[in-house]
Amino acid sequence: MIHEHGASAAHGHDEHAHDEHARDERAHDEHAHDTPGHGDHAAMFRDRFWVTLALTLVIVWFSETVQGWFGYGAPDVPGADWIPAIGGTVVFVYGGRVFVEGGLSEARQRKPGMMLLISLAITVAFVASWLTELGAIEDLDFWWELAALVTVMLLGHWQEMRAIGQARGALAALAELLPDVAERVGPGGEIATVSISELAAGDVVLVRPGARVPADGHVIEGAGEFDESMLTGESRPVFHEIGERVVAGSVAAGSAVRLQVDAVGDDTALAGIQRLVAEAQSSTSRTQRLADRAAAWLFAVATSSALVTTIVWLLLDQPANAVARSVTVLVIACPHALGLAIPLVVSISTGKSARAGILVKDRLTLERVRTVDAVLFDKTGTLTAGEHVVTDVATIGMATNRVLALARAVELDSEHPLGRAIIRKADAADAERLTASDFDAMTGRGVSARVDGQVVAVGGPALLRELGLAAPAELTASIDQWERRGAAVLNIVVDGEIAGAFALEDRIRDESRQAVDGLHALGIQVVMITGDSQAVADHVAAELGIDRVHAEVLPEDKDDVVRSLQAAGLSVAMVGDGVNDAPALARADAGIAIGAGTDVAIESAGIVLASDDPRGVLAVMRLSRATYRKMLQNLAWATGYNVFAIPLAAGVLAPIGLVLAPALGAALMSLSTIIVALNAQLLRRLDLTSAAAPA
Repeated sequence: MIHEHGASAAHGHDEHAHDEHARDERAHDEHAHDTPGHGDHAAMFRDRFWVTLALTLVIVWFSETVQGWFGYGAPDVPGADWIPAIGGTVVFVYGGRVFVEGGLSEARQRKPGMMLLISLAITVAFVASWLTELGAIEDLDFWWELAALVTVMLLGHWQEMRAIGQARGALAALAELLPDVAERVGPGGEIATVSISELAAGDVVLVRPGARVPADGHVIEGAGEFDESMLTGESRPVFHEIGERVVAGSVAAGSAVRLQVDAVGDDTALAGIQRLVAEAQSSTSRTQRLADRAAAWLFAVATSSALVTTIVWLLLDQPANAVARSVTVLVIACPHALGLAIPLVVSISTGKSARAGILVKDRLTLERVRTVDAVLFDKTGTLTAGEHVVTDVATIGMATNRVLALARAVELDSEHPLGRAIIRKADAADAERLTASDFDAMTGRGVSARVDGQVVAVGGPALLRELGLAAPAELTASIDQWERRGAAVLNIVVDGEIAGAFALEDRIRDESRQAVDGLHALGIQVVMITGDSQAVADHVAAELGIDRVHAEVLPEDKDDVVRSLQAAGLSVAMVGDGVNDAPALARADAGIAIGAGTDVAIESAGIVLASDDPRGVLAVMRLSRATYRKMLQNLAWATGYNVFAIPLAAGVLAPIGLVLAPALGAALMSLSTIIVALNAQLLRRLDLTSAAAPA
């Protein structure tokens, strides 16, 4: 059955099966500088971590310092004295290489950060340990500290990569909306299957029901409805007849049609959306990580402290102390705890959020959510269910249940969303289950059948025009009210007389008002953007108490709305689920996709809600604030340790006999790491389920 476009048109739920898409593996490090040393895959960090962990356990076990602390003796095997040195060298070369390369890159860019600080510490520890091993200097053996440092840093980077995750790119997902092949119609009417790359403007293609349109074009033969919701956000299938334009990527929901190709490749509307997504992604600001800023500051403190330490001890004519103290400063200043302060919190928060139905793809997005001033919701599929329901029924001279029973019988063989909605309404009202015969689908007008000895037709205004009927006065007031709020209206005609009418609307989610009220309680503006009509949008906004509405917008309009709000100084979160939302999701400070939405929306967003409950946005905000607090606490502790340890390592209190030995400094460094790790674990106590409940 095919209802007409307009007041009687329905939302087109996606009735075709999605192809499973091959996943392009991509892992990226989110350091502010994006140096080459930072861009290794998560799998590389994982593999190196396990290898270096195994070696570190052996090195620690054979370390004379550790043996002295715990009073045990390592096995007396041949070459046991060289095990820490050989193992430490392997760890430095195999595990530490990525940090040294990253540090060199930061140095070349003159942007010191975490990588440069780590590479400086492990290099100094490596050189000092070998000089001690060869007898050139004394008591600066850092093998176990070096190994532990490299292992902990690899763990931190692996956790960071794993938290970010691997996913397809938004542009690849957009491209997958196009079919691989098309059915091209030859001059003689013959049909050949060709690759879409072979299509050219002017070609004629056949699009069968359920198939995707391979290129932009216009209808030259046939007529039918097309599901364009993934491209335009329109919540109803759009009826196109001869001469009307159809866009690539949309799905034929009714009968087969023939199109003449108008645009292919980069000239299609879909390609335009791709360009918008690419532009938005490339222009998204990359906030510098808190840990990188702390590391840059710590690098300056550590190097200047080491320099001052060397000069002071040389002026005191104690060259041995000058070397020992400066090396100790550089080694213990390396951020064991700082390196884990952010990744551990991110790893725990993303794991916890995943169990609450929140997938954090980009931790920078999670960090930014706490600063959001305005939340933009897409309507269809986000605030509404994307599924029409019968909200009102008006009848003339016939009981409501009788009208529902007749309409149900006619629509029973239909797969159309509006027909399904009428059937659900009749079933809920326990209407009599009648059977129909002589079913007839009237393209663009409605359906008819014989039911219980009566000829029954269901359709919109086009059906009434064809039958020469007009809505009677008894129904006019109800129909006018329904149309003012943007409802789709279907009429039921029994034996040539109008017997009633149905109002069908996209169902507003029960949770949407709670989400809007919760955001208002936080002082956040709520804006709705939709490709639907102004009447539909205004009705939904009035029901939910939304602050501002942007209706009948094109994909680029959504992107422009986000841009204008940002230009006004607002931090913007965008919540959506369609292809038309992808540019806005990528442009926004925080893009949040409804998990039930399209792959493109999911790939363009930094956070994905696995469920379609808009209250999940409140849970995301609570998680963002709690995560940020833990990050600040860990950074404060990690940097605070260095503020305490560096002066002691430099020998500031040496005149009173208090000097921080390298071994003790390493122990304090480990204690600091343990404290940071335990503090991060407290994040597991955060209750995200209550954040999604009514405020």
